[in-house]
Amino acid sequence: MNNKIPPPIITLICGLCIYFSRPLFPKYNHISTNIIASSFLLLGIITLITAVLSFKRQGTTISPLQPEKASYLVVSGIFKYSRNPMYLGMLLILISITIKFNFVGGILIICAFIAFITKFQIIPEEAVLERLFGKEFIQYKEKTKRWV
Repeated sequence: MNNKIPPPIITLICGLCIYFSRPLFPKYNHISTNIIASSFLLLGIITLITAVLSFKRQGTTISPLQPEKASYLVVSGIFKYSRNPMYLGMLLILISITIKFNFVGGILIICAFIAFITKFQIIPEEAVLERLFGKEFIQYKEKTKRWV
């Protein structure tokens, strides 16, 4: 694996960067900002919890730094719609923070988050999963999108 920093820590760093870079960007406030931000936050948390519970039900590892310890390829539930719902949940949480605190800066940081997680986390994980599960993972990869 190329990444030694757990994705939740990357998400936390990005969230803090979105929040603390507020003074550098114009403010956009709207009456519905809180409702929309809260909706994305709730959706992100639900997505994360659903994905973790799916892994737990199958008895496989949720450790993003040790994908080689996966004992089962989870392809049901939320994993029918996204190969990476945990990262998608983290992204939705960052979108929530962006909407609430720093729209312009948040969009830039979200783009960096997506690029970083894809290059240093998802692609290396996919290589490991392909070695572990072979044709089963290749077929899953062909029919299910990486993010959504």
